[in-house]
Amino acid sequence: MKRNLAPIHPGEILREEYIQESGFTITEVAKGLGISQANLLAIVNERAGISAELAVKLSETFGNTAQFWVNLQKNYELCHDKRNINRSKIKHFDRSVVLSR
Repeated sequence: MKRNLAPIHPGEILREEYIQESGFTITEVAKGLGISQANLLAIVNERAGISAELAVKLSETFGNTAQFWVNLQKNYELCHDKRNINRSKIKHFDRSVVLSR
């Protein structure tokens, strides 16, 4: 059975499982990451994504891997884009024709 769950923004995971659970403030975490409070707020309020550079910083700060954060971001983007892409403008090619050229 296919489930159509809404993708979870990595900012939600950062907010709920790392910042709130640890009892840190946005100010403390932003300062520890070397980013502005505004940038961190944009991420935890799901208005911005996590860059590769920030993924490295988050991995150092919270003791997990940069790949963890990058995967969260890419999976979110992929799920979001798969739901929202306009498929009517995409031309489909027969792979056997393409391979025989």
